[in-house]
Amino acid sequence: MTQIENAWGAGPGEDYETIAAPFRPIFTRIAENAIARDLGRDLPHEAIRDLKEAGFGAVRLPVEAGGKGASLPQFFNLLIELSAADSNITQALRGHFGFTEDILNTRDAARRALWLGRIGGGEITGNAWSEIGAGAALDRFATHVAEKDGRLVLNGAKYYTTGSLFADWIDVGASNAEGEGISVAVRRHAEGVDVVDDWDGFGQVLTASGTTTFRDVVVTPEDIVVDEARFRYSAAFYQLVHLATLAGIGRAITADVAKAVAERRRTYTHAAAARSSEDPQVLQVVGRIRAAAYAASAITLQAAASLQRAFDAHFADDEAAEEKANAIAELEAAQAQTVVSDLILEASTLLFDALGASATKKPAGLDRHWRNARTLASHNPRIYKHRIIGDFAVNGTPPPYQWRIGAAPG
Repeated sequence: MTQIENAWGAGPGEDYETIAAPFRPIFTRIAENAIARDLGRDLPHEAIRDLKEAGFGAVRLPVEAGGKGASLPQFFNLLIELSAADSNITQALRGHFGFTEDILNTRDAARRALWLGRIGGGEITGNAWSEIGAGAALDRFATHVAEKDGRLVLNGAKYYTTGSLFADWIDVGASNAEGEGISVAVRRHAEGVDVVDDWDGFGQVLTASGTTTFRDVVVTPEDIVVDEARFRYSAAFYQLVHLATLAGIGRAITADVAKAVAERRRTYTHAAAARSSEDPQVLQVVGRIRAAAYAASAITLQAAASLQRAFDAHFADDEAAEEKANAIAELEAAQAQTVVSDLILEASTLLFDALGASATKKPAGLDRHWRNARTLASHNPRIYKHRIIGDFAVNGTPPPYQWRIGAAPG
């Protein structure tokens, strides 16, 4: 069924249904086993392999490079659909899509050609940027590239390396010998690379957001780029992946609660009907949840349009216009974040009001929605985004759209 037939609204662009159609059977298969994977901590290797083979990792690439030529709103709508099937998989691919977006923005023709070939050929990239300690907050990564025995080697440790366990490459934030911030692409299975699934969070448990260490990993100059050259709307882009994931969780909540209510036979003596499926109060709860999911999707896609404008501005040779478009994209992403997070967190709790206490049984897997939404909504705290939005509204202060996290320097 199309998005319109499902009452989620039309997909962005006249060709959205054509782009989405080949992936929907895969999304359906992924959804069928989502609860079992969560309960058994069964990492989604097969699901990610199916998406790779179908070209999902290349969907933003031009058609001539092996992609689908999807716009940013179309891309984020696809992420909403994937997240409705299993939000873990969207987050596991978040680093890959951010890296791909950087390649689409690069003005380095050789680098662009190299990576379009790799991504168009089905290869995906994981993420390794976060570190423990003060250096990361000051753009001085402890992870570094240096010369050793006539070769460049990478050494260091990274945390929250989401998706790297499933990847062909890992995009690593590091410092060079001059102290500059750089990103380095290394083969996931290169000698000296060790990826460990030690993520112990209560949500998004299948993203393999664990620890990765690098010990004298040989790197080539062609796979190193100065950090400042990366695409400028990256913070908004990465945040919007989370929002698309939350919107998809909202759709998954809607599907699960509607199915459970339709099948429920037990009722209460003081209920408004003999069956939950006929009880107007229960139906009202289900409707409220679905409306929240609808709104979350619509808000996410509105913010995605601002990213598309930032992408287009990058190629317009107007530095001032590009800077403004980047700032607006960051503000729109922040405004969307503060609302979407609330909508889906509330929906993940409301669903239990439509059901009985039996809905809390572990085999039902309904708790995964709150755990996953709460984990995603904890990224990039909303309290700071509210302040940034307010500062713009009152004082016209532009947002800080590139930032780091780490221990405060002593």
